[in-house]
Amino acid sequence: MSLSPSSLLLDETLRVVGRRYRLPALATAFPDVSKASPSTALAIAIEKARVSLARGDVPETALKNFFIESLAQMIHDAMRSEYGDPAFQAMVLRHGAAQVREYALLLAHADQERREILAAVNAIAHPAKQQRIPLGQQREALAQLHASASSAYWAELPAIAQRLLAMPQIADHASLERGLTRLLDGPALGHLQRLDVLASDDLVRRYQSLWDRNGPRSGSATAVAQGSASQQRGAAVEALATQALEALAERLNKAEGAVAPYRVVTSMRVPASIPGNSERAKTEWDVVLLRKAKGFNETPVWDICLFVEAKASVDAATTDLPRLLRGLRLLAHAEDGVVYSFKTQQGIVSLRGASLRALTTDEADLAKMVLYCCDAPAEEALRLLSAASRMQLLSAQACLEFASALAERQAADAQSLEPVWQQLLEAPQWGAVLNQYQMLHKVRELMVHADDLLLAAR
Repeated sequence: MSLSPSSLLLDETLRVVGRRYRLPALATAFPDVSKASPSTALAIAIEKARVSLARGDVPETALKNFFIESLAQMIHDAMRSEYGDPAFQAMVLRHGAAQVREYALLLAHADQERREILAAVNAIAHPAKQQRIPLGQQREALAQLHASASSAYWAELPAIAQRLLAMPQIADHASLERGLTRLLDGPALGHLQRLDVLASDDLVRRYQSLWDRNGPRSGSATAVAQGSASQQRGAAVEALATQALEALAERLNKAEGAVAPYRVVTSMRVPASIPGNSERAKTEWDVVLLRKAKGFNETPVWDICLFVEAKASVDAATTDLPRLLRGLRLLAHAEDGVVYSFKTQQGIVSLRGASLRALTTDEADLAKMVLYCCDAPAEEALRLLSAASRMQLLSAQACLEFASALAERQAADAQSLEPVWQQLLEAPQWGAVLNQYQMLHKVRELMVHADDLLLAAR
């Protein structure tokens, strides 16, 4: 069956749109790997190992040694005092010091436990509740309890709670007595007190200083501001992608020469009526090009033509791709004869189940069905080792022990890193690292700049 003029035009648009993020061949980009940075050398070694395993071969010893040497050099660089990686140095400090490990463990739950304490104190000593109690020592102690919790003075809280429990009039307030007992008997208050004690330890202070150098603390005003700025940037990229796809839809409609069969919707949310497992799958699609399905005369029913996902960076798209693939597999669970209702910013749209069922994650089909749209400049220096893969490598037990030896100025033998190589080749949990270059290559093949997409669409 011959393709319609608009289908041919859509295929041609996807073929000619600029791909400024595309990766060059490794041999072309890095003819002499000895001059590559340690992280790039590692990415190349990992990819060569993957290719070797895919052929059914065992990677050569020379490749293993190259991997180990590159990993050792990356750890050396990360441990440099001035230009190193403060996040990794903090991990190494936590690995070697028991009090830092305890502090980090308590800190991970501290926000939740603070909320628990505040909720417990508000339940018995909120200012509105204080007003119901006659003036006197009990009301004064409740005010102190609330003030201490609000100011995070955890050391004072138990003594105030004990003083309240010792007051004779507490016997007339069973709920107040129960609340104070729960507050004292629960683990949260002790954890927060211990956290305050550990915070004065020199190694803990060093640990926190390293994390502060790595970026703002979670929940801080700076972190919130950065998150807000990132969201605004993502929204701006999505607006550019929508503009480009609307221009493309207009051009396709002109090529069709009939009643406009193409339309664009944004924020398309997958209905729960589609069977399949939605866990960790993309269930909201940024910008979608639809084509009106034939044979539905009363209510318009649509077929999927193209998904465009807006991302502020290449890294964001690389992280997103596994979720996107799971999202396509979820949609492909649709039933042929069923029409599904999707919520979008433009209202409810009805999609034909057969169109959804035809979606695949095959690489050739993916290139005709999905684009990542970005407005970031193409980087001059390629970063072939993803941030997630780098961190998984550095977090390996052997790497932390090697780095600890460096930090203590002890002899550190690079061959002690060989277990990381074996894990990479054999352990399922290292599959994402082993396939990381292949994933990066796939993402960059799908990625276009917003300006290039708009130019091709027009």
